Amino acid sequence: MKGQVVIMKKPRIYTIKFSTVYPLYIEKVEKKGRTKEEVDEVIYWLTGYDKASLLDQINKEVDMETFIKEAPQINPNAELIKGVICGYRVEEIEDKMTQQIRYLDKLIDELAKGKAMEKILRK
Repeated sequence: MKGQVVIMKKPRIYTIKFSTVYPLYIEKVEKKGRTKEEVDEVIYWLTGYDKASLLDQINKEVDMETFIKEAPQINPNAELIKGVICGYRVEEIEDKMTQQIRYLDKLIDELAKGKAMEKILRK
């Protein structure tokens, strides 16, 4: 259709505020006997954020897309994250942004399931 502008709608997961998701991550793992510090360690490992920059992202109320885009460095070992999250195999998700967001979900899931930290951090 010549001359028409097609507006692509962003996936909903992109627009959710990280500051909304973060306490849910903590709540999920604490119910299973894990800690906020472990959630932070997983986030630092995956994204390269540190305590100050993570807090900054939370305070700025960035969405999940911005949180991932502004990450200092996605860990190269993130590609070792495999398995199902929200009905999708993370290693098969074609959209890189969605995949990276789901990597974080998968790591939090593994933490809540009691997996050893060194396995979660793919050491």
